[in-house]
Amino acid sequence: MEEDYYKVLGVNRDASQADIQRAYRKLARKYHPDMNPNDHRAKERFQRVQQAYDVLGTPQKREMYDRYGSSFQSAGGGPGGGETYTYQWGGPSGGFEDIDFGQFFGRRGAEGFADIFRQFGGRRAEGRRRRDQPGPDVHHQIEVPFRTAIEGGNAALTVQRPGGRVETISVKIPAGIEDGKKVRVRGQGEPSPTGGKPGDILITVRVAAHPYFVRQGQDLEVTVPVTLAEAALGAKIDVPTPKGVIALSVPPGTSSGRRLRVKGHGVTPAGGGPGDLYAMLRIVLPEELDDEAKQQIREIDARHPLSPRDELKW
Repeated sequence: MEEDYYKVLGVNRDASQADIQRAYRKLARKYHPDMNPNDHRAKERFQRVQQAYDVLGTPQKREMYDRYGSSFQSAGGGPGGGETYTYQWGGPSGGFEDIDFGQFFGRRGAEGFADIFRQFGGRRAEGRRRRDQPGPDVHHQIEVPFRTAIEGGNAALTVQRPGGRVETISVKIPAGIEDGKKVRVRGQGEPSPTGGKPGDILITVRVAAHPYFVRQGQDLEVTVPVTLAEAALGAKIDVPTPKGVIALSVPPGTSSGRRLRVKGHGVTPAGGGPGDLYAMLRIVLPEELDDEAKQQIREIDARHPLSPRDELKW
């Protein structure tokens, strides 16, 4: 009983060539002998998958298979008809170019001869294409510190290779990367089942939270504590930023919650312009005040009365 190559690859008969290739890569990775040492069943399944893809992965062979089944490779048969097939083989100096086999042998003979010449002339090219197929990509996820995501840097990724070997790879994290974005490490994925280049590693980057800074797009926000005197009288205070510590001017009479903008000190993504830093000021009072300090505050309130909650409504 003939084996259904579509069932071997787990695809429908109307599957696209891209679907067939994806199914093949998935199964080849699963049953590859390097991934299943001493597993004869896996080796046999891998060979069946390879055989199915050798046919369905080539549009011309797939067309013949759909017409005549797997026997087309030896019989080359089919119903007669007046369709003409023109095949080119051998290149500029190889001969047999543009030979119309249909006019000599009819449709059945044309297909048989065409398959023979395709096997001779196309075997090398098809083998080259199979060897050129890259290995499957591998997906990983890492978490990087907030500062590394903003400034860029390196992160270590541990990868388990076929056979159980563990390898640590250094991954370059581009400056300004956002949470959930991916980094591609070329040539570090699974080996190709056909001897081509290995696949890539696709890494989803997760950014850890910062205890003080919050990112909003390309801008950064930070809550900056100030004393009562700094807020009331004004001051120059030191504030850390990705570009270093800056002297921030606090205007006299500043209330808690006021946001001060520091232009160009936010996130600077690779190849882009910098965002801004927003410092939100928060007045910090001593936990305990002596009687004299309390009296002075009452006197200030009496001399400068305010109604700060007049506009507060439900």
